[in-house]
Amino acid sequence: MTETPLSPLVLKSHSLKPVVQGGMGVGISAHRLAGTVAREGAVGTIASVDLRHLHEDLVEESKHATGTEDYDRLNLIALDREIKQALTLADGNGMVSVNVMKAVDAHAKYVRQACESGAQAITMGAGLPLDLPDMTANHPDVALLPILSESRGIGIVLKRWMKKNRLPDAIVIEHPGHAGGHLGAARKEDVNDARFDFARVLEETFEVFKSLGLEREKVPLIVAGGINSFEKVKHYLGLGASGVQVGTAFAVTTEGDAHDNFKSVLAGAKKEDIVEFMSVAGLPARGVMTPFLKSYLKRESTLQANAKADPARCTQALNCLSVCGLRDGLSKVGQFCIDLKLAAAYRGEVSKGLFFRGSEALPFDSAIRSVKELLDYLTTGLRPADLPQRA
Repeated sequence: MTETPLSPLVLKSHSLKPVVQGGMGVGISAHRLAGTVAREGAVGTIASVDLRHLHEDLVEESKHATGTEDYDRLNLIALDREIKQALTLADGNGMVSVNVMKAVDAHAKYVRQACESGAQAITMGAGLPLDLPDMTANHPDVALLPILSESRGIGIVLKRWMKKNRLPDAIVIEHPGHAGGHLGAARKEDVNDARFDFARVLEETFEVFKSLGLEREKVPLIVAGGINSFEKVKHYLGLGASGVQVGTAFAVTTEGDAHDNFKSVLAGAKKEDIVEFMSVAGLPARGVMTPFLKSYLKRESTLQANAKADPARCTQALNCLSVCGLRDGLSKVGQFCIDLKLAAAYRGEVSKGLFFRGSEALPFDSAIRSVKELLDYLTTGLRPADLPQRA
């Protein structure tokens, strides 16, 4: 592994490169990506949501599923397989984490399965993870990383967790103005609010630590969203962060688990192709303006005007989300099946899929390169010799 001049990120007893690979579903970050990132000495992350799509036998069995419990069982089998394969690939290096969305109805089942299958860390966002310590109480060696976006939420989580005699092993601070996928803001209009600026959130969080009697070093802070260069990594570590989280740039690596068409869509997207919209989970989201999304946004107001609560609108009775705009008839949020659209993206179906993406240019522009090359660049500034060198 390439040596880095940056201070390590320390989680539990692991001394790591200060980079966390973000969790990306459906199937974008599974065992191959997460295991490779961990093998290179960083934190690799498996996105837990609906991993059955990655296993032909489970896809076939899904055809006979009759309800939510059947789908949950198949997804838990897939999660177990992916974690064990990632750990084998990591070969004792780095850490393998599992990302679990609080907004997923079966999130507690996924957390339990992840711990039982040997995951070394759990990251949880898309809602305040107030009960994560309770869900992992029997697995004290599993690192816990809540994902939040502003100091107020961080303070709420810390106070609640401290009553349970547990501190986060690190906190991921995700900027809604830059991250891909579901965003930690209530409305599209809020994603660029100044309260989410990393410098401000870091400073305010250190004040929260002080008010709670915590030393700054007690809980490492990891900034996420828009990190696409060694210079940015150095800058935010200089402001007091202990690490960075990167998503889209890992999704387009050669080891990324998704179809090559998926990687081409993300890597080839221009700034004007990246848009914010309301997802079905009741949160703003950021993705690429593909044929599906363009068509959907033209029809969105009509679909929202005709929204109605109807369980039959849920695809195959999957009921993946605690709150779903389509199923629950929520007129101000998305009116499409997110599982179908993300699974189509994973398969590389450009005309049908929903392709989440961060807002910034990628470190290697449209080039598809390896995990090792990306980590080397983010932690040392060393770019592949055959790519244009930046000033």
